[in-house]
Amino acid sequence: MRENIYKELGIDDKVFAFGESIREKLKPRFEAIDDRAEAGQLKVLKAMQEEQVSEACLGSSTGYGYGDTGRDTLERVYARVFRAEDALVRPQITCGTHALALALMSNLRPGDELLSPVGKPYDTLEEVIGIRPSRGSLAEYGISYRQADLKEDGSFDYPAIKAAVNERTRMVTIQRSKGYADRKSFSVDEIEELIKSLRGIKPELIIMVDNCYGEFVLDREPVEAGADMAVGSLIKNIGGGLCPIGGYIVGRKECVENAAYRLTSPGLGKEVGASLGVLRDMYQGLFLAPTVTAAALKTAIFAASLYDAMGFKTHPLPDAPRNDIIQAIRLETPERLTAFCEAVQAAAPVDSHVRPEAWDMPGYEDQVIMAAGAFISGSSIELSADGPLREPYNVYFQGGLTAPHGLYGMLKTVQYLTERGLAELP
Repeated sequence: MRENIYKELGIDDKVFAFGESIREKLKPRFEAIDDRAEAGQLKVLKAMQEEQVSEACLGSSTGYGYGDTGRDTLERVYARVFRAEDALVRPQITCGTHALALALMSNLRPGDELLSPVGKPYDTLEEVIGIRPSRGSLAEYGISYRQADLKEDGSFDYPAIKAAVNERTRMVTIQRSKGYADRKSFSVDEIEELIKSLRGIKPELIIMVDNCYGEFVLDREPVEAGADMAVGSLIKNIGGGLCPIGGYIVGRKECVENAAYRLTSPGLGKEVGASLGVLRDMYQGLFLAPTVTAAALKTAIFAASLYDAMGFKTHPLPDAPRNDIIQAIRLETPERLTAFCEAVQAAAPVDSHVRPEAWDMPGYEDQVIMAAGAFISGSSIELSADGPLREPYNVYFQGGLTAPHGLYGMLKTVQYLTERGLAELP
């Protein structure tokens, strides 16, 4: 029965058989992912029960949003889930980059310096910081930036980090996920080790972790490892594929309050900000997030296994530990990168008839091709793929609201590449 429907969806017998051989080998790995998802699901359930989430919390507010019980309760739920003192979870935070900018700009002051101990940050943060000049950047407000690059093996360069910390260093930003860099993503244990080292150098540092793509992948979150803030987007893991917009900042109360005053206004902070009818999606998305993240992890591991077997470099490797939901594959030519993204788009439930093209995306230095036939525009917890048109033509993909869709989407990419003579089955 499954084979027939795959065939109707354009997967031939050879590609299907190849996929089945990979799936059989991955069953124990998938069971372990399900075990972790179960623990995450129960953690979210416990937090909702402890905060007595009620039907009234699923309602809406307009205008100023004073006394929005559902909004305030949701933020307490987030604080419990992340083991944090406080949380800011708002639809007024437009994306992950906005959430990160908000956390940085609200906790840094003119004359301060920001340090990245993990090398160059994600492309869109370059303009926020002022690495690439941009209107309103931290640099324009007299906030300087310094970075310590990773060692060749991808580990932290502790002597370089120690040398980079100085009297002006006030805040540290740690990007958990690889982004478009050709490096590993960091585990919470590795981040904890880095934080302890930083505290030993200068205890008063404010340490922020860019948590995008990492939520519910491991048993702990960065605040539990000593971070002052963890920041992310609601249209990635934590939104469970239902949130139409939003971002979050969780962590130390003072840092979160600073962000709230920057988001709204001095004197107003968290007291204002109408929920505008999205609370039901925010609550339900959080409730589904552990199992949706599990589906995305299965998709990533399946893809790594497929492409590793076909002779491509994958990062992480198929059997490597997973610290986020992103999978990178080195495709080496623009034709392969384009074909991969076209296949992901063709496998989508929305806009499957559309062909993606590379374009000059805001915030990126190179042209980017992106496949995202999603229910929520730009949602990267839904099956999506993208990559900059630059060597070595890595494709970065993530998501899959359900494992069946994610696994099919990856077989579709194999089908496209083999049909076009761009790859061969083993």
